[in-house]
Amino acid sequence: MNPVGQLLDLLHESTSTVAFTGAGVSTASGIRDFRGKNGVYRDTFKGYAVEELFGLPLFEHDPSIFYEWSKDFVYAIDAHRPNIVHRVLADLDAHGLLSAVVTQNIDRLHTLAGSKTVYEIHGSPQWHHCLTCGRAYPYDDVAPTVREGRVPHCACGGVLKPDIVFYGENLPEDTLQKALDACRRADLCLVLGSSLTVYPAAALPREAYECGGRLVIVNDSPTPLDRLAILRLPDLVPTFTELASML
Repeated sequence: MNPVGQLLDLLHESTSTVAFTGAGVSTASGIRDFRGKNGVYRDTFKGYAVEELFGLPLFEHDPSIFYEWSKDFVYAIDAHRPNIVHRVLADLDAHGLLSAVVTQNIDRLHTLAGSKTVYEIHGSPQWHHCLTCGRAYPYDDVAPTVREGRVPHCACGGVLKPDIVFYGENLPEDTLQKALDACRRADLCLVLGSSLTVYPAAALPREAYECGGRLVIVNDSPTPLDRLAILRLPDLVPTFTELASML
């Protein structure tokens, strides 16, 4: 059978499907991934590895370094639109064929595409909080300041930090628990655009498998769970383009 047709059959057979998505899902929207061959973590900025810019100690020491770099990445996300993968997942949701999206991504594109239940386990810049008083500010209030080259501050004078999970911070407990529960309930877990190397997030598809769920993996590089997958496909965009034509 055509592998994409097999995927569609698995979706129809499933009573609870979860999509676990990584940075590879958004590359077709023009957003660079983090750890791929052209990933942003291969870059440096002002003598720092970009990965260091997402470290809490550096941010607390000098937030201007993070904000100067991120104005062309995190705060340029508005220029990117959901691609065929985001849109098909939203369509599956609308047709009752997808229970939830669990994403490592911080770009908000699943929500923009129309997916209803999205667990952003690495957070997102949709909200920012003051490190001094805790007051919340939405992305749209903060982004113009960052794009102007300034560090955003609260009315109290404190520095604002995006609700992205930095190194040195725990994953959001409530979101992680909901994502874990969804994976444990799933009888089908789609692993899309993730190399499954970043923990603890990467443990979630394994939880789905250990609880009896079947795995489908669509990724252009190998993952540690490939041998456990009932179906393994290499290319996201062709797979979801064909799937869209079948829905």
